[in-house]
Amino acid sequence: MSGRPGPSYPEKRETPRNCGWYWSATCGDHVGYESWLERDRLVLLDFDPLVTGMASQPFRLSWTGSAGRRIRHTPDFFVRRADGTGVVVDVRPDDRIEPRDAVKFDATAAACSLVGWDV
Repeated sequence: MSGRPGPSYPEKRETPRNCGWYWSATCGDHVGYESWLERDRLVLLDFDPLVTGMASQPFRLSWTGSAGRRIRHTPDFFVRRADGTGVVVDVRPDDRIEPRDAVKFDATAAACSLVGWDV
C-alpha cells in the first residue's frame, strides 16, 4: 500500500472517518488519503491517462525558518507521469491556505524545482 491514512499530527482538522484507503486502478494498490478532498483528487488522478503512479505522503521536508525555528512540511501526494516526470501535490482549498502554509508550499515548490518536479 502506498502511504498511510489516518491522523498524522495532533492539530489535524479532519476527523478519522474522513481518512482511508482509495483503491487505485492506475497503481493496482491502495493509496491513503486524509480528507474527502484528497480522496476526490485521487479519483481524478486515477482517471488521468498521463498518470502512471501515485503515493500519499511521499516525503517530509524540514528546514530552519528565518526565526531559527524548525519548519516541516509533508506534501499530500507524489504523482509519476507517463513521460517520467514527477508532480508533488498539496490538496488544500484556497480559502484555507494560511500565511504560514503558503510559506511551506512555496518552499516545497522551490525544493521540487531543484530536482525537476512540478507542483
